[in-house]
Amino acid sequence: MNTFSPTKEGFYGEFGGAFVPEMLYPNVLELQNRYREIIETDAFQKEFSELLRDYVGRPTPLFYSKNLSKEHGAHIYLKREDLNHTGAHKINNTIGQILVAKKLNKKRIIAETGAGQHGVATATACALMGLECVIYMGAVDIERQKPNVDRMKLLGAEVVSATSGSKTLKDATNEAIRAWINNPVDTHYIIGSVVGPHPYPDMVAMFQSVISEEIKLQLKEKTGSENPDYVIACLGGGSNAIGAFYHFIDNNKTKPIAVEAGGEGVYSGKTAATIALGKKGIIHGSKTYLIQTEDGQIVEPHSISAGLDYPGIGPVHAYLNDTKKATVVSVTDEEALEAAHELSQKDGIIPALESAHALAYLKKMTFKKEDVVVINLSGRGDKDLATYQKHLKL
Repeated sequence: MNTFSPTKEGFYGEFGGAFVPEMLYPNVLELQNRYREIIETDAFQKEFSELLRDYVGRPTPLFYSKNLSKEHGAHIYLKREDLNHTGAHKINNTIGQILVAKKLNKKRIIAETGAGQHGVATATACALMGLECVIYMGAVDIERQKPNVDRMKLLGAEVVSATSGSKTLKDATNEAIRAWINNPVDTHYIIGSVVGPHPYPDMVAMFQSVISEEIKLQLKEKTGSENPDYVIACLGGGSNAIGAFYHFIDNNKTKPIAVEAGGEGVYSGKTAATIALGKKGIIHGSKTYLIQTEDGQIVEPHSISAGLDYPGIGPVHAYLNDTKKATVVSVTDEEALEAAHELSQKDGIIPALESAHALAYLKKMTFKKEDVVVINLSGRGDKDLATYQKHLKL
């Protein structure tokens, strides 16, 4: 079995599956039965590839950072997903899923969003395809990601505030699932990460795998070898990480490293470091690791990054961690802020706070001078300027 191909029931080892309310079972079953059949047709692939090229702007560049390379004593490349249309990797998946939804004759799209990048990407795809769009977003995230909220509204989406719990990504996801239960026939739910019930983790991974597909071709052209020594990506739900890792697992050369949000410290009580603290459980329709109390109550996560404060991770990342096919680590809010500041001033690239977590881990590594390192720069930092201004005292 390919590392990223789940069983028929949607499991990666013991993780995954589809634990959904009875009302949603027909929707999920329809997706399970149809998604690969739709995606694997020549017509779908042609339309998807053309939109990625002509609308999204792919392939994104693979930039050799002379400054980071000199500082860390290795050859460091940045995969510039921040240069995609809408400013992040999220558009790869929303374009793919919107095409699937149209094949299933869905008329209405709903989605959840944390940092707002998935919400903007969904609203963008819906505007392009002429579909009604409703985005659920935590009230806290609406405040700290106002530019993206304004973009979603300008694109024609309705933005619904989630006011329960911590008022962040987990709660927005809960609201989106409730809305899907209430509108199961004409509505498709575009999940933005490799979380949720089968087939979402597999479907999102397939659409995001274009990232590592391009890295291989670009590295081959630049270095003569298509496989780097390390691929580093931030890890929340896990869509950018799985996209960056997809074609490098099990190649005996590349070490995938996923960087979680340590918040104020793994043991501070204010963290989103799921692998470090998590226990096996079920969240949003799949079995994975999640941060929970002894009696199974989900602990509210914390990260300075709105896109990483999710209390679980995608089931495929739980599987990769347990099988040692990937290494999961964490950095703190402060370390991520410092890394963002340094990249901005050294290379003239303002990264998203999510991506800054991956950058920050460079300082914790020791390299050989011939090592080739690819960091997935999953998004740009425009949306985080208010946070940077506040914490970096600009």
